[in-house]
Amino acid sequence: MYQNPFTERFLVIAEKPSVARTIAQVLVCEDKRDGYLEGPDGAVSWCFGHLAEYAMPEAYDERYRKWSLEALPIIPEKWKLEVTEDKAKQFKTLKDLLNSREFSYVVNACDAGREGELIFNRVYELSGSRMPVKRLWISSMEDNAIREGFRTLKSADEYRNLADASVCRAQADWLVGMNASRAFTKVYDYRLSVGRVQTPTLAMLADREAAIGGFQKEQYFITHLLIDSQGKTIDAVSEHFTSREEANRLAGMCEGRNALVTSLDRQTKTAAPPKLYDLTTLQRDANRLFGYTAAKTLECAQTLYENKLITYPRTDSNYLTDDMEQTARNVIAASKEVFPFLAADPAEETGRLLNSKKVSDHHAIIPTVEIRNADLSGRSVEEKNVLIMVAARLVCAAGRPHVYETVKAALQCCGYSFSASGRSVKEPGWKAIEEAMRKQCRADAESETDDLSVVSDGQDLSALYQGASFSPVHTKVSEHWTQPPKRYTEDTLLAAMERAGSSDMEADVERKGLGTPATRASIIDKLIQSGYAVRKKKQVIATDAGRQLISVMPEYLKSVKMTADWENQLLMIERGQYDNRTFMNGITGMLQRMLEECRQIEGDERNRFGTHKEREAIGTCPVCGSPVYEGKQNFYCSNRDCRFVLWKENRYLERMQKKLDAGMAKDLLAKGRTRVKDLYSAKKDKLFTADLLMEWKDGRAMFSLDFPKTSGGRQRGARSR
Repeated sequence: MYQNPFTERFLVIAEKPSVARTIAQVLVCEDKRDGYLEGPDGAVSWCFGHLAEYAMPEAYDERYRKWSLEALPIIPEKWKLEVTEDKAKQFKTLKDLLNSREFSYVVNACDAGREGELIFNRVYELSGSRMPVKRLWISSMEDNAIREGFRTLKSADEYRNLADASVCRAQADWLVGMNASRAFTKVYDYRLSVGRVQTPTLAMLADREAAIGGFQKEQYFITHLLIDSQGKTIDAVSEHFTSREEANRLAGMCEGRNALVTSLDRQTKTAAPPKLYDLTTLQRDANRLFGYTAAKTLECAQTLYENKLITYPRTDSNYLTDDMEQTARNVIAASKEVFPFLAADPAEETGRLLNSKKVSDHHAIIPTVEIRNADLSGRSVEEKNVLIMVAARLVCAAGRPHVYETVKAALQCCGYSFSASGRSVKEPGWKAIEEAMRKQCRADAESETDDLSVVSDGQDLSALYQGASFSPVHTKVSEHWTQPPKRYTEDTLLAAMERAGSSDMEADVERKGLGTPATRASIIDKLIQSGYAVRKKKQVIATDAGRQLISVMPEYLKSVKMTADWENQLLMIERGQYDNRTFMNGITGMLQRMLEECRQIEGDERNRFGTHKEREAIGTCPVCGSPVYEGKQNFYCSNRDCRFVLWKENRYLERMQKKLDAGMAKDLLAKGRTRVKDLYSAKKDKLFTADLLMEWKDGRAMFSLDFPKTSGGRQRGARSR
């Protein structure tokens, strides 16, 4: 039973209803009210994520409703917060509670991070409350962790710097998004969406596509010596040849001749156990192993956290604090009990997991001992896989090193040099656990970016020794092409975002990169939703629209270094080492520079994206009634103040191997539906015909299918979305 350590009645505000219910159970607040739960000592209520948001420009001045380059910059003197209509009822409940004299103080129990601080403070500010604020800061939703957190509540003043950083981040994103998007849209007479973090992320994707497009592949050939050693074939290779004739000539010379081992280099190496998961490495591995998007992995991790099965996921730390060694031992034991295959390596070297100096707001992600008593049958396959990954990483991190031997051999045949290399495992160590985890999850370990396996078995060269002679040898010639840079997967894009700008920063700078572990998934998703990037299996690829956008952006708006530097400044604000006003002055100064340059763009450059003046309209906008025209990548409303746009490449049709063409768009605009033939069903591996329906909802096109009736009058299938 929870014992209230305070004599006053409290109000607790959580980020989500599910978290509020968990906290309320511990605090014995079991009586259901409209929008909150109440008990003898107080009440627990909740937000719905970002309950309040910064208002749109027209809320400050009606003239901003019409997009105009002359009206920029838009820099609010006093920032306004607004609550969307669907969340208004819950906000009224919170406002009434926050202004009630029934409570002595309010506890900010939103997620313990920058965004949680922002969510609570916006509601608190908008409510006009003067109630004293305390902060709950926990890394686990276990009952004991919640109780301990309430016994050690902090004053909100201790998190004032974190609150300042959260406000700076939000205001900077608003300023760049609203001003840059309007400026470039008006200059080029083409809707362009610009973001403080999304634009440099898109620039990385666009640069990779440019490198791939400009790559000139070259053919080369290799001559192989095939040596029979104790019944096993050893493959030794020559240097690369640019002509097949040279490689064939060497193969002919060496066929049936003698090969001599001239040198042999054997080395025993170790692969140290991996570090514990932070959010980014968890997202990367889940994408590599299972193809999960970063957003899907975060969603699973958040659900597991709220169900007390793992610790707080939005962390950038790979270590536990020095006082958590016994916790680590307990959780390892629980993990092996719940997942017996994790006992492949019995070692438990927990000391290497601990380093308080490398833990900032939250320690690394690990399971909780609650997994021992949890019923996992109700969890989704994705959630189970993420939980197994987290448990396996903990056990791997405490495991023994993986020991292997590498062998490099140099051979001579007919006066030419050949080389052979191999490796063999001496002690599996922690990798035995990883392999057991892969088999359990039936993960695809053959991904082209799969570098989880630090080493793997190669050809067996154990019988080789210096001076060994083999005769006769056989030969073959293989043909190869140089390869362009690989497209980003979500795994490698997350890694690139994390490392962005690091080469230009001092070695002791702690936060380098674009975004934070908590925001990178949403940045990638926003690029895709905007039509600037697409997913193709695991790859994330810049579209033509995305590459066009980057082509007109000034270097500083797409600079990963500048954005990474901003992220580091935000971290310094969190720690009280940087002035928030200086940060915001830098943002507004950059906007002034951008606007000056935009106003100087003229002539042909402004027509880079073409114009609709001499084009024939394909229909009428369903939002504002203006003409809709066809662009290279989309069908857009001629009213630049209107948000309506239809992308030719969209996620809904992509999975059925279709693009939106002009005929389909005309029908959709005129009738809200269009008959589409040759849609592809991956499930049935066949083509089908259906009516594509469109509805404009919440600022975006929502598609669905309606199946035509058969000759018997019945529909071939139910409507799907």
